[in-house]
Amino acid sequence: MAILMQVELPGVTTDQYDALNAKLQALPGNTFEGCLAHVCVPAGGGVQITDLWESEQHMRKFMEIVTPLATEAGLPQGPEPKVSQVHNHFVPGA
Repeated sequence: MAILMQVELPGVTTDQYDALNAKLQALPGNTFEGCLAHVCVPAGGGVQITDLWESEQHMRKFMEIVTPLATEAGLPQGPEPKVSQVHNHFVPGA
């Protein structure tokens, strides 16, 4: 079952996000396996991230990869993400 993950990370700059994202992109293998869509926007003195995942298991596997890298980079620990089951999703025109 697809899930929507939303989290706001206060104090994280877009430069910090970009640096972390570059580290993730450089990892071997498919670090983002199961991620159907990802959006990051500046919000309220930090960033807000919204992901669409194939399953909660895919999201949890990714969190096991990203959390240590974020800690190593000195990013402040954010709140637990809000996770919701998706009723329906599609890409218009696809």
